[in-house]
Amino acid sequence: MTIGEICNREVAYTARDTTVQAAAKLMRNYHVGTLVVVDDFSGRRVPAGIVTDRDIVVEVNAVDLDPKVITVGDIMGQELVTIAESAGLLETMEVMRFKGVRRLPVVGREGELVGIVSIDDLLEILAEELSDLTRIVAREQAHEAQARR
Repeated sequence: MTIGEICNREVAYTARDTTVQAAAKLMRNYHVGTLVVVDDFSGRRVPAGIVTDRDIVVEVNAVDLDPKVITVGDIMGQELVTIAESAGLLETMEVMRFKGVRRLPVVGREGELVGIVSIDDLLEILAEELSDLTRIVAREQAHEAQARR
């Protein structure tokens, strides 16, 4: 299973020059806490950063900056970590753990934004896999009990 099969393909995104106030409105409208900041290269949306609702609170509201003036480009993190859609689940978890991030923009072959994956998405998949394993154990135990009658 690749991360491209798991990721959410409906990504809320915005440009660097979007004001923080407008970004907050986008988050509210789309019911998300994260926007991927993209640059447009000949119609291709290429991830440039991520802005979260926490970034807005900590970087703008907490220091009394004007959200109508400050842009998402001003507050987004400097180092963006992405993952290729062809990456596997374990590789994605390793990147998240090593880089200390909870969300990764998923990119295609040419670096274009194709989705986003969060730690919550991975936990859901892993929980399903663990549930399948417990069913195997239960079946094996039932099979053994049946065989010994």
